[in-house]
Amino acid sequence: METTKLSSKGQIIIPQIIREAYNWQAGVEFLVVDTGDGILLKPKTPFPATKIEDVAGCLTYNGPVISQTEMDAAVQKGILETWNDRS
Repeated sequence: METTKLSSKGQIIIPQIIREAYNWQAGVEFLVVDTGDGILLKPKTPFPATKIEDVAGCLTYNGPVISQTEMDAAVQKGILETWNDRS
């Protein structure tokens, strides 16, 4: 576990080993979340939040229409195949 100190300017240095593990460079922005017994630093996502309507145009599908039941069955089949192949 790494430790750090709070400076008189309210700054905290994130230890180098942590910065390298997450590939954080100077200028990375973080969200500061109050957890009640401390804080959590989370890097801001590089992409703005979007709605499905904003990106649905890139999800092209030219096959036949598939029902929700058929999609659920295909997902279930894939899960079973994945987990049955594990020893």
